[in-house]
Amino acid sequence: MRYAEVILPLPLANSYTYRIPDELESLVVPGCRVMVYFGRKRSYTALVWEVHDRAPQAEQMVKEVYALVDSSPVVRPLQLRFWQWIASYYICRLGDVYKAAIPSAQGFQPKRQLYVRLAVDYRKEERLLSLLDSLKRAKKQEQLLLRFLDLTQALVPGSAAEMPRKTLLEQCDASAAVLDGLLKRGVLEAYEKKVERQWELGSLQEMIMKPLSEEQTRAFVEIQSVFKEKAVCLLQGVTSCGKTEIYAHLIAEELRQGRQVLYLLPEIAITTQIMERLGKYFGNRLLVYHSKFSDNERAEVWNRLLQDEEPVVILGVRSSLFLPFSRLGLIIVDEEQETSYKQQDPAPRYHARNAAIILANLHGGKTLLGSATPSLDSYFNAITGKYGLVELTTRYGDCRMPEILTVNTRELKRKKIMKDTLFSPLLVEKMQEALACGEQVILFQNRRGFAPMVECRQCGWVPHCVNCDVSLTYHKAYRTLTCHYCGYTTSFPIRCPDCESEELRLQGFGTEQVEEEVTRLFPEVKVDRLDFDTARTRTAYERIIADFERGKTHILIGTQMLSKGLDFGRVSVVGILSADSLMNFPDFRAHERAFQLMVQVSGRAGRREQPGVVVLQTSQPDHPLIDMVQRFAYKEMVRMQLAERSQFRYPPYYRLIVVVLRGKQETTLREMALLYADRLRSRLGDRVLGPVTPPIHRIQALFLRQIVIKVEITAGITPLRAFLEEVHQYMQTFPAFRSLLLHYDVDPV
Repeated sequence: MRYAEVILPLPLANSYTYRIPDELESLVVPGCRVMVYFGRKRSYTALVWEVHDRAPQAEQMVKEVYALVDSSPVVRPLQLRFWQWIASYYICRLGDVYKAAIPSAQGFQPKRQLYVRLAVDYRKEERLLSLLDSLKRAKKQEQLLLRFLDLTQALVPGSAAEMPRKTLLEQCDASAAVLDGLLKRGVLEAYEKKVERQWELGSLQEMIMKPLSEEQTRAFVEIQSVFKEKAVCLLQGVTSCGKTEIYAHLIAEELRQGRQVLYLLPEIAITTQIMERLGKYFGNRLLVYHSKFSDNERAEVWNRLLQDEEPVVILGVRSSLFLPFSRLGLIIVDEEQETSYKQQDPAPRYHARNAAIILANLHGGKTLLGSATPSLDSYFNAITGKYGLVELTTRYGDCRMPEILTVNTRELKRKKIMKDTLFSPLLVEKMQEALACGEQVILFQNRRGFAPMVECRQCGWVPHCVNCDVSLTYHKAYRTLTCHYCGYTTSFPIRCPDCESEELRLQGFGTEQVEEEVTRLFPEVKVDRLDFDTARTRTAYERIIADFERGKTHILIGTQMLSKGLDFGRVSVVGILSADSLMNFPDFRAHERAFQLMVQVSGRAGRREQPGVVVLQTSQPDHPLIDMVQRFAYKEMVRMQLAERSQFRYPPYYRLIVVVLRGKQETTLREMALLYADRLRSRLGDRVLGPVTPPIHRIQALFLRQIVIKVEITAGITPLRAFLEEVHQYMQTFPAFRSLLLHYDVDPV
C-alpha cells in the first residue's frame, strides 16, 4: 500500500497522510496536486509532499485520495526546499506557503476566445462565386466577406480560414450586425477556441544592447568580479545613474549562458516602465508576473516555466519568488530598501529581498541588490564584507543632482503667509516657472484621502472606526469617512452627533486635498493623482503613468508610489509638502525611512540635461536629517543611525521577532500576553520586551498586544523557533489562550 504525505492550503502544523488508491498509484508523485477530504467532508486541493509505504499507526482511520488534479508535478523539488526555508525562518506553516505560492488552488483554466471561420460548404470556388453574386445588394456583407477571405487566405490550400471575431471587426471597421448577417446565412461560423500566448522565443543573437558609459562599464565589470567571490552584491547608485542599463547587460549575459533571471520590483506601478525598456532588448523572452494579473494569466507564466527550460527573464513583484524556476542564475532586487518587499498579512510574512538571496543560493545563482539609498541592513552587510559593494556616484550623462531648497512652514504660518494654503510662495513660483517652460511637476504627500481627521470645533468629537482604534479619513470625492485599515465606510456627518454643532473642521491634508488646491491654482493645467485610491487596477496604474510620461499630464500628485524608481524625463520641480509627517513617526527606522523617501522623491527631478529643483516644506528646517537630505549625505545618515542601533540593540546588530496576539476580550488578551511574555523571559531574559500596546491597539474588532524579542544576529532561528513552539504548546493548556489568534513577525519593517 502506498501513502501520500500532503500539504493542505490551511495554517496547519503538519502534513497529513492519505492512502493512494490502486488506480492512482503510478500517477501520484511529489509536486502534483490531489483532491482529499479533510474534516467534515470538506474537500481541498492538497499538494503531495512525499510518497511512501510507511503505514500509519491508525491505518484504519486513514482517508483516501479521491482524485488527481495534475497529470505531472506543478512544483519542482527546489521549490519545496524553498518553501521549507520560508516556513522555518518566518515561523509559519507550510500550508500558508502553499496557499501563497500557487496562483490558483483549482488549477489553470485556458483562455477561450470567440473565432470566426468560413463554412465548409463555401470553401469551393464555384460555390463562393455564386454566393458573392447573391450579396451584390448587401454591400457591407460583401465587403466584410471579401476582406475576411483576404486576411485569412481562405482559398489557399491548407489555410485554417479563421480569425478572432474581435480582430475581424476591428480590421474591417465593420459592425457586429453586418457580421451577424453572414453568420445567419451560414457563410461564416462562430465558435470558441482555446488560445494561449505566443511563446516562440527570438534568437539570443538578436539582442542589441545600448552601450554602457565608462562609469557604467566600470560598475558592470566590478559586479562580475564580486560575483566570482560572493553570492550577493549591493549596487549603490545615485538616482538616474543608469542602474537599469547595467541590469540589462547582466541579464543578457545570463541569458546567453542559458540561465533564467528574476528581476524583482517593489511595486506593480514600476513594472510598466521597466517592461517597455527591457522589452526592447529581450522581446518575448521577457515575462511579467504580478498580482494584478488574473489567476489564468499568472498560471500561463507558471506553466511556461514548468514545461520549458529556455532562458527567460521574469519581471515581477515579491510573489514571483514562488515560480517554478529550473535554471535561475541571477536575481535582481531593484529598490531593495522598499518596505513593499515585506509581506504583512496573511502569512507567510516573508521579506522578498532576504528570501531572494536564499532562493538564488538554492539554484547556485547570484543576487544583485540595487538602490540609491540602500537599507541599513544591506549596507551594513556590504561594509562588513558579507556582501560585495559597488558604487555609482554620478548621474548618467553627468546630469547634476537637483538643488534642494527648504521652506520653514512654521515661520510662514506664523506670519500668516501659509494661512489657507498647502503651498509656500517659493513652491508656487517654481511650479509656475516649470509649467511656463513646458516642464512637469511632481508633488509628494504621503497620505491619501482629503483629510486624515475630522473634529468638532465645539466639543472635540472625532469620528472613529467601529472596528479599529483609528480616526476615519475624509474622502471628499465620495463625501465619505473611511478606515484605511479595515475598509469601514460611513457618510460624512452634517452635524456633530454629540453636540449637534455644524462646525466640523478638517485636520491635516492628503493627496485629494492637494489635487483640489492645485486645480484651483492652475485651472488650465492637466493634473493627475497616483495613490491607492486612483490606481487600484493594473490599467489605472498604466494609464496614469503613461499620461505623465507622454506629457499629457503636467502635474502629478502622489504618495510613496512616486518614489519607487519611476523615470520621467521632463520633471524639473518636485515638491515635498510635509517632511515632518515622515520624520515624526514612532519607529526606530523613522529617520532612515524619511531620508530614503525624500532622497528618492527628489531624484525624480532633473533626470536629463535640465537641472532640477526640489522644494522641501518643513517646520524643522534645522533638523540634522533635513541637512543630510539637502547634501545627499547617505553615509553620514548611516553613521548616525548605526550608532543609535548599536546602543539600543536594534537591527542590523540584533534580529527582531514580534509576537502579535489578538483577541475579542481585552482583559483576557492582557492576562494571556503577560503570561506568554513571562514564559519567554524564563529563558530569554531581557531580550524580551513587553507585552506592549501598539499605537493602534484594535484592528478589525480585535484588540492587539505585542511582545518584542531581540536576539543577537548570530543566533540561529531554528533553536528559537523550537523554544517558541514549546511556549506555544504550554500556553495551549490555558482555555482562555485558545480563544486568541497569534502570529510571529520575523524581521518586521
